[in-house]
Amino acid sequence: MPEIERGIRLLLEIFAFSVDTITDYNQRVLLFSVAALRTSRVQSVYDDQPNAHKRFMEKLDARIRNHDREIEKMCNFHHQGFVDAITELLKVRADAEKLMGQVSDTNRRLQDAGREVTAQTEEVIRCRIQQRNMATTVEKLQLCIPGEMTYYSALKTMEQLENIYIPRVSQYRFCQIMAETLPKLREEIKEISMSDLKDFLESIRKHSDKIGETAMRQAQQHRTFNSAVQKQVTLSCAKPLYGLNSRTPLHHNGLSAEAADEEEMDEEVVLTAQDLVDFSPVYRCLHIYTVLGDRETFENYYRKQRKKQARLVLQPQSNMHETVEGYRKYFNQIVGFFVVEDHILHATQGLVTRAFTDELWNMALSKIIAVLRTHSSYCNDPDLVLELKNLIVIFADTLQGYGFPVNRLFDLLFEVRDQYNETLLKKWALVFRDIFEQDNYSPIPVENEEEYKAVVSRFPFHDAEIEKQQFPKKLPMSQSVPQIYSQVKEFIYASLKFSESLHRSSTEIDDMLRKSTNLLLTRTLSSCLQNLIKKPHIGLTELVQIIINTTHLEHACKYLEDFITNITNVSPETVHTTRLYGLSTFKDARHAAEGEIYTKLNQKIDEFIQLADYEWGMAESDGRASGYLMDLINFLRSTFQVFTHLPGKVAQTACMSSCKHLATSLMQMLLDTELKQISMGAIQQFNLDVMQCELFASSEPVPGFQGDTLQLAFIDLRQLLDLFMVWDWSTYLADYGQPTSKYLRVNPSTALALLEKMKDTSKKNNIFSQFRKNDRDKQKLIETVVKQLRSLVNGMSQHS
Repeated sequence: MPEIERGIRLLLEIFAFSVDTITDYNQRVLLFSVAALRTSRVQSVYDDQPNAHKRFMEKLDARIRNHDREIEKMCNFHHQGFVDAITELLKVRADAEKLMGQVSDTNRRLQDAGREVTAQTEEVIRCRIQQRNMATTVEKLQLCIPGEMTYYSALKTMEQLENIYIPRVSQYRFCQIMAETLPKLREEIKEISMSDLKDFLESIRKHSDKIGETAMRQAQQHRTFNSAVQKQVTLSCAKPLYGLNSRTPLHHNGLSAEAADEEEMDEEVVLTAQDLVDFSPVYRCLHIYTVLGDRETFENYYRKQRKKQARLVLQPQSNMHETVEGYRKYFNQIVGFFVVEDHILHATQGLVTRAFTDELWNMALSKIIAVLRTHSSYCNDPDLVLELKNLIVIFADTLQGYGFPVNRLFDLLFEVRDQYNETLLKKWALVFRDIFEQDNYSPIPVENEEEYKAVVSRFPFHDAEIEKQQFPKKLPMSQSVPQIYSQVKEFIYASLKFSESLHRSSTEIDDMLRKSTNLLLTRTLSSCLQNLIKKPHIGLTELVQIIINTTHLEHACKYLEDFITNITNVSPETVHTTRLYGLSTFKDARHAAEGEIYTKLNQKIDEFIQLADYEWGMAESDGRASGYLMDLINFLRSTFQVFTHLPGKVAQTACMSSCKHLATSLMQMLLDTELKQISMGAIQQFNLDVMQCELFASSEPVPGFQGDTLQLAFIDLRQLLDLFMVWDWSTYLADYGQPTSKYLRVNPSTALALLEKMKDTSKKNNIFSQFRKNDRDKQKLIETVVKQLRSLVNGMSQHS
């Protein structure tokens, strides 16, 4: 066997070598010929020289003969090897034939032996096919059985069985049984899917708080980002920051929005409703009911249950208003509810409609507004109201991002703003009250330049005369003035906090600030000032200082206007700009203080008058004014010296009012109905007291009166007393009613009342005895005067 193989291999190698040699030789001859043709310049064959073509052909023949000799040499060289190979091949022919017989025999025996294996292999293949068919059948049948999360597939398979496959084999009994069982399986699937739906509804009730918290936090982060961008836009002028509508907006840290978002995503994973709640039960149940042709039933059930859940979500806890966490939980639940509904709206087709969600939202919005309006009214803490406002803004922005209209919520914020202002006003009322209670109502002493600058930095005070004075010196207002001014500015800042994030223009914010500040001035501060002025322990000195304080606060109102303008950047010349009413507030307070000064002065005068102890039956005056009156005059003199810091008209009015009240009190003392008898000596003593009053009035206790203006307060008393002291009844009666009458201010009824008091004492005290001694007709004259006075009085009453 090895020898045969070796001989065949040698023969093949010789044959291949011979063929390759001849082929290679022919190729070389051809190439050589071509090269010769090129190198011998073939074109010379065709030139005009004679016999050139003949010479070329002779050379070419010689070259061919040379090549033939080389070929013959090569064939001779390889001829012996070829002969040896043929001889060797002939030797192995017999062995090859023998080998062929052995191979054929081996092949036959192999075929006989493999015939049984082939049969077994075919059997195995057939079993494998049967096994595969059985597995497929089992798999398909499993789809028909309601299993976990395969209800929809099972229904589709049952539909195929019922409509396609069972009719083909309907003659078999098991197929009839399957056909009868399919409706029952469908009902079981409906019940199981509905149970899953109920579990889902219970699940989202529990997760609504978390869903809403996540959504509101994302909305707040978005708002914070926008605020940062807006601030950057405002602050950056040389290199403007791209807005949110730009292709490559910048983040607050200078990164692009995309880069910033990626950075934030690395820090915190943003969760969505799908991450917190598995919505597959809804999808499965919807598909199942759709396949079963009962979609409308499912939609009605789902919507009915969600309406019930909405009512439960909208029901607040009774103590919700006590803490901000109560409001936050309430808002989170509502946001979570509507985020789920929005997801269902967009993830399903027709399970809920936009009309349905709008109906739910309108119902919820009315309830929310009513709840917030009620609970916010219970809140007395401005910080809590401010946090509630921030929650409402985030709540509104969150739901607005999901397409729900929230204009009514921003309208509600105006009501909450009023509530916030009310709580601020109550808080600042206590602040003002404490400031007034702690004030010493004395001018502010400043020892050096630092103390002076400290006061001026808190309150806009400028007085050239005081600035020229040397230290130490006193500022005219008390310490409450800079404190009140600072607190008004703090109130404006607090009120501004509520105006932030309300999507309002600068003009509207400016208007809000001015209106709330006006309420503070005209209602809270004014009320505190009025109550302060009415307090019993506030004396004349304190009232004088209050008037001075209100004057300086009134002058500072224009600086409050500028303060608000600097905050809002709204020019005060704007058409609709609200003006501060501080001028009228402080004027009213000052007028009230002035009126209280007049009242307290009169009360003090009344206290002195009550100390009067006249001996109305004295025969003759002792020639000195009464002690109580001198004390009263000294009190008035010292009091009016304090009034030097008041505006001139205030001091003059107080002085005039005091003198008039004193004159009226003295007149009432004379005409008191309980006083029955008055002697001429008492009249003389009374005249001395009135003279002291007139001397006080003429001494100009308060500068600014012209001539005897102040003395005119006692003119009624003076003319009445002169009439009795001179006993000039004839002149009085003769000139009565004339503009030039000497006793023009004496009323007949007044003269009659006093005259009758003197007449009634004639018997007991013998007042008129001197008249009877000197002239017995005097008594008749008195009787005549009395009659005439009575006739004048009667005539006046009839005329009136």
